[in-house]
Amino acid sequence: MAKEKKQEFVQHITPREENFSQWYTDVVTQTDLMDYTPVRGCMALKPYGNRIWELIHEQLDAMFQETGHENVSMPMLIPESLLLKEADHVEGFAPEVAWVTQGGTEPLQERMAVRPTSETIFCTMFSKWVQSWRDLPLKYNQWCSVMRWEKTTRPFLRTAEFWWQEGHTVHATAEEAEEETRTMLGIYQRFCEENLAIPVYAGQKSDKEKFAGARATYSVEAMMQDGKALQAGTSHNFGTNFAEPFEIRYLSKEGKLEYCHETSWGVSTRLIGALIMTHGDERGLRLPPKIAPYQVVILPIAAHKGGVEERCQEVYQALRKAGIRAKLDDRDNVSPGWKFNEWELKGVPLRVEIGPKDLEKGQATVARRDTFEKLALPLEGLEDALRALLDEIQQNLYRIADEFRLAHTKDVHSFEELRQQVNGGYARAMWCGDRACEDRIKEETGATSRNMPFDQTPIGDTCVCCGKKADKVMYFAKAY
Repeated sequence: MAKEKKQEFVQHITPREENFSQWYTDVVTQTDLMDYTPVRGCMALKPYGNRIWELIHEQLDAMFQETGHENVSMPMLIPESLLLKEADHVEGFAPEVAWVTQGGTEPLQERMAVRPTSETIFCTMFSKWVQSWRDLPLKYNQWCSVMRWEKTTRPFLRTAEFWWQEGHTVHATAEEAEEETRTMLGIYQRFCEENLAIPVYAGQKSDKEKFAGARATYSVEAMMQDGKALQAGTSHNFGTNFAEPFEIRYLSKEGKLEYCHETSWGVSTRLIGALIMTHGDERGLRLPPKIAPYQVVILPIAAHKGGVEERCQEVYQALRKAGIRAKLDDRDNVSPGWKFNEWELKGVPLRVEIGPKDLEKGQATVARRDTFEKLALPLEGLEDALRALLDEIQQNLYRIADEFRLAHTKDVHSFEELRQQVNGGYARAMWCGDRACEDRIKEETGATSRNMPFDQTPIGDTCVCCGKKADKVMYFAKAY
């Protein structure tokens, strides 16, 4: 009976193999993460989706604090004259900028951009705040929303307005800026792999794919279950590209006026989309415990029987005291079977069922969301047993995702091999460094260069596209 209801409950989720894009949309909407708003391409985060973002915020921000960064807040409106100061930057963002042209009933003397990113306003303030070598480094970050007028949108993956963090730092030397850029990329990699259980490829972007205005861009690239790439985070070395037009200079110890070197780095609510497409299945979400709003849900079975509700409440309080994010679902207007399905759909890592028979045996029935395995665990010391299980689930989800990534990554040595491989995975290939080859690959296969791994051990000596001598290893893939 329970099995029939379970199938009925999830029958409206399109199978991944049938239509991955529709499966994604079904999971996003049916798990109550967000809702569409009257503004095209903008979404409202509902409590469950917002809590996932809050946990990303809290955990990632703690990593920033550990590395000496401080949070600030900048205004959302940027005068047009500031955007025009850095030519490559404004050219890169111009098609996506939303403009404010009127304040109240009066037209503005100068158009204001709704920030697509905040480099220019940060640079304006840095030019005021940096005077001497004693002021450096400045290592700032802000959590905010930005707006980019995207033509095609999809919840979490690409929206007109989205939430993110953007770090901006100022340094005295090129070496310090490069070290910062690499350090922050390493934090993103560690966060994706350890907290989100998402394995990534870390490396440097090509000049074509780097951030508008950067001297070098590095990225972490994840693989979704349809074999496509998702850029999970980026870290940029600006050098003095912004410092020069914005006059960000400092007086060195030797008494010379020097231009500063800057970096910028960021991740966004796109990470929630990555979670869904890396770990989800036909029953909905499968959330890694470290990022799950509820790590454990407790369900009373035959709650009207003596002692069941009381024992469930005791377990709930004990789990919370132990630092486990727990939810006691004591609703009496839906059946236990309905609750099972609802919490499976929402991806809660562990379900704890306690009924009269469990109480007689001094145990709880525990169900894992990752494997659907059911276990009978003693009520005595349950907190420690559940914590160990949560750690095991976290590691198992990473293992599954990593095995998939490796199985769908292949070294290729010809254009035809590349064409076939990018239809369902990453192609690692030799590349000559010529943009014309990147353009041809994109035009004829739909794939783009993702990044050049730091391990540049050659897998050949000729470019996969043109056949000329090549010394760069590059990952290519179709991408979101």
